[in-house]
Amino acid sequence: MRWIALGFCLAASATAALAQPPQRSERRGGGEQAVSADLIRLHDDLQLTEGQEPAWRDYTVAIAPNPQTQARHQATSDLLPMVPTPRRIALIEATMAQDDLDFRKQGAAVNAFYGKLTPEQQKVFDRDTLPSGSDPRPG
Repeated sequence: MRWIALGFCLAASATAALAQPPQRSERRGGGEQAVSADLIRLHDDLQLTEGQEPAWRDYTVAIAPNPQTQARHQATSDLLPMVPTPRRIALIEATMAQDDLDFRKQGAAVNAFYGKLTPEQQKVFDRDTLPSGSDPRPG
């Protein structure tokens, strides 16, 4: 039973994390792309070279919230109360499997971008992308 509850928690937390709306929109490279304040700050802090900008664009596209993922999570949430427990488990399992694939794709994009950074930029990236409350620096 704990695994079922864990599945519900994971699905709910993944849905909540993906549902965070961007804070503003910024026009870059001829297309409209939603960009959060944190992403703008990261870009500024990294002081990317002109040669690194294409890798930055690829990275931001890969990590952007995916409307299909959000729709899948909403559909799962909507269906859960209407199906018997064995189907709930199967639904959660299928949703989590797709989330795992999405995570692996995003992870590969992050690693590809990270590989284009200098060692100093990597330190900045590591610092700026820590989850809230995880900053190891004192004060």
